[in-house]
Amino acid sequence: MRKYLLSMLLLLPIALLQAQELEVNTKVGNPSNKINDGFIDVEVTGGTPPYTYKWSDKDTPLSSSKAEGLTEGVPYMVVVQDSNGNSKTVEAKVQAEAITENFNGVFTPAVQGLTAVLFWDPFAAIGVYDPIVYADSKNVETPGWTAEVQDKFVLKNWLVEEGTHVEKGDQIAVVTSTNNPERPVYASASGNLKYLVKEGGTIYDYQRTEDLIETGAHFLAQIEYDEPVILTHPNGDPQTHPIPFIVIWLVFGALFFTIRMGFINIRGFKHSFQLASGKYDDPDAPGTITHFQALATAVSATVGLGNIAGVAVAVSLGGAGATFWMIIAGLLGMSSKFVECTLGVKYRHINSEGRVFGGPMNYLRYGLEKRNMKSFGKFLAGFFAILGVGASFGGGNMFQANQSFEILSGQFPMLEGNGFWFGIILAVLVGIVIIGGINSIANVTGKIVPVMAGVYILGAFVVIGINIENIGPAFNAIWDGAFSPSALKGGVIGVLIVGFQRAAFSNEAGVGSAAIAHSVVKTNNPPSEGFVALLEPFIDTVVVCTLTALVLIFTGMHEVEGVGGTQLTSDAFASVIDWFPYVLSVAVFLFAFSTMISWSYYGMRAWTFLFGKSTKSELIYKVFFLVFVVIGASISLGAVLDFSDMMILSMSFPNIIGLYIMSGEVREDLREYFRKLKAGELFTKDGKPKTTMQ
Repeated sequence: MRKYLLSMLLLLPIALLQAQELEVNTKVGNPSNKINDGFIDVEVTGGTPPYTYKWSDKDTPLSSSKAEGLTEGVPYMVVVQDSNGNSKTVEAKVQAEAITENFNGVFTPAVQGLTAVLFWDPFAAIGVYDPIVYADSKNVETPGWTAEVQDKFVLKNWLVEEGTHVEKGDQIAVVTSTNNPERPVYASASGNLKYLVKEGGTIYDYQRTEDLIETGAHFLAQIEYDEPVILTHPNGDPQTHPIPFIVIWLVFGALFFTIRMGFINIRGFKHSFQLASGKYDDPDAPGTITHFQALATAVSATVGLGNIAGVAVAVSLGGAGATFWMIIAGLLGMSSKFVECTLGVKYRHINSEGRVFGGPMNYLRYGLEKRNMKSFGKFLAGFFAILGVGASFGGGNMFQANQSFEILSGQFPMLEGNGFWFGIILAVLVGIVIIGGINSIANVTGKIVPVMAGVYILGAFVVIGINIENIGPAFNAIWDGAFSPSALKGGVIGVLIVGFQRAAFSNEAGVGSAAIAHSVVKTNNPPSEGFVALLEPFIDTVVVCTLTALVLIFTGMHEVEGVGGTQLTSDAFASVIDWFPYVLSVAVFLFAFSTMISWSYYGMRAWTFLFGKSTKSELIYKVFFLVFVVIGASISLGAVLDFSDMMILSMSFPNIIGLYIMSGEVREDLREYFRKLKAGELFTKDGKPKTTMQ
């Protein structure tokens, strides 16, 4: 009996330890056939509560035992830890059921892989730059304030002396407003209190222009941390401002070509307008479309959702200062367009039927072959063509159809649930245009682009004009946001990268796609089309993107949080013109439509480079393209669209390599073109020699 009791006493601590071990069970669910709506619910027993849940999904808080909005078919991990530091890691996966869910689940890892390449940060990798975002202080917001509020807030009195160390949650002040009674203000963090507003002073007045425009005008105090604090995502992962490799690749290339071509983006600006206006159009020159039609076709492929939704995202993330860096990136991108479109015309091939085949596939292959780099040139050309076909089906087609349906159905409820029929109608409209070839595409884009751009620009000027008294504070906000010393500690790199990234993604300078459209132009002088092409980034980024940013800043909508890109831009217009969101929806549809027909030509040229230049080969491509229009509008494909959209950026790798190698050749061609221009040897409509270019 004594031995039995002794054994029990020895086993009891072991049993107690086992009882305290963490046990984690997961419950997964797939509520519907829609993508990205899976959930994983965690049940924990044992250990010592409370528990924390470190999810691999960045949007799930540390305090949440349930992760929602998950991608079906993709494994997720969660590390459960109790208050004693004991932890257990489990992995779970929501099973994909629908076809769309399976596609999305397969492509999500592919997107992550492509993102790892395109957005890799070389500076952080070698230790030159720390991408982690640190904060020296925490701002204290005015209770009851929102970006849309029409109220005046006054600081009634401080309850804590300036410089005092406060704890998070301590009451520090009392605020009054015109529309609300007294409200207490609580410390948003622990640290030393710093006043931003004097007692009895006005914190925010919606009728005061400076408050509407200035970023953070609603903050009444700052709490300075004892040591810098790492800002984190809800799941506890550090927030970062990486310097993506793809942005470095595009911007550095643009800077190189700007210097290499002697700042052609500036000194060739006037002449580019002369060419686009038709002064030098030679009807007998080889090619099929005019300088203006080529410009319209290429602009239609770049001016689109990125100029409306993308800019709103950039200004939301980077503040008003991102606008300045977008403009700089757009100006630099003009030089990249000049180089690639000059080469596009120079190395084009015109067959016996008069059909033109040009673009990066040609100059990468035959331009490098001239330099005894035949195999390398064939590889780059083939790689570019494969990416071009994928990009045309995805980013240039399905993405546009999908987003245009989402935007239109949001404004016109009768479209809800009719994505398939919307796709059929859109495919018919696109088919009517693209079956006619480049001449038909050029004619349509030549009419649509000026109208849609004109309507959008006019609307932007109306909003800016009505809020014209905000012009001073707006430009101050842009300048301060781009260079302010406070931004140097945590934001100026982030603001710069956000601005450069949005500009590079929007105008596609360096991607090579525009060279395909410009290669068809009627001209005997390749650099002439390079001049016309440099107007694209100017129109796309310096004009349209900047106007979108100014609309957001002038109306104060850049301060709004939690609203999507297109919706934010729409709300900014609606704050001045209540019916304009309907016009904007139609404009967005036209943007998407023109992008699709232009990209159909880009993709077709890439396709024929790979599979032959016959009429039958072109017809097969066009049928595939129209099928993908319907697919894009009918269903949400999530990561499929993201992957194919990023293929557009990937096209810049083979393209810019070739541009670097052939940049000297372009510079020599430019010198010869200038000589002809000065000598009056270029064809002009009036037959008179042209004077020296200024």
